[in-house]
Amino acid sequence: MTGWIYWLDMVGVIVFALSGVILACRSRMDPFGMLVLAAVTGIGGGTLRDLVLGVRPVFWVNDPTYLWVILATVAVSILGFHYIHRLTRTVLPVTDAFGLALFTVIGAHKALQLGSPGVVAVLMGLMTGVAGGMIRDVLARRVPMVLRQEVYATASIAGGTLFVMLSALQVPTALAVGLGLAVTLGLRLAAIHWRLALPTFAWVVTEPASPVPEQSLTPESGETPPTTRRRAKARVKLIRPGKRRGRH
Repeated sequence: MTGWIYWLDMVGVIVFALSGVILACRSRMDPFGMLVLAAVTGIGGGTLRDLVLGVRPVFWVNDPTYLWVILATVAVSILGFHYIHRLTRTVLPVTDAFGLALFTVIGAHKALQLGSPGVVAVLMGLMTGVAGGMIRDVLARRVPMVLRQEVYATASIAGGTLFVMLSALQVPTALAVGLGLAVTLGLRLAAIHWRLALPTFAWVVTEPASPVPEQSLTPESGETPPTTRRRAKARVKLIRPGKRRGRH
């Protein structure tokens, strides 16, 4: 990994670790909980990427500087706890967006350096960008952002695909990295600002109408006529963003 790519990776670790600290503050965790969320967010995606690509040892075992950077990020965050706690609602999505953009490009770049095909490089960029955040959200008992209507994985795939295509065209690495970062970060920040979301599919149950008497079977004894029951209908329905969901 070249020098400036290495430092870009470090920045990504710091930003993602900070997002883990912020979520830990929102979840009222103790310092150890803050460290755990910071670590899984900062190095979780890269660890899975290296395991899938067969890289041994994984990057943070080979270079413990990553661990020290995470520890320092948590320590500084604890010292400035009151300031960070006030910014949790606004800073968390932004720091997460920067981390997503940085790790997407870093993951795709490393996969290409190891000789992986383009489609694999895009997937490795996606894994590096979203896996750590998924683990973080699960530990904090939240539905991961990548599994919600958020424009999250889509932004990563778009930026990673652009980076891989530019690399295949032998565009200078610095330019390819910059454009990949810009696309991923731009899409994610635009989704946050304008609350853009993807449509979802839901299993919607339609309640049956009130029973209707069977006129042909009306008895002469004056008894209550029998009724026919209509079964509830279930179908898959496309739920547009911002539209209230039905029962599912």
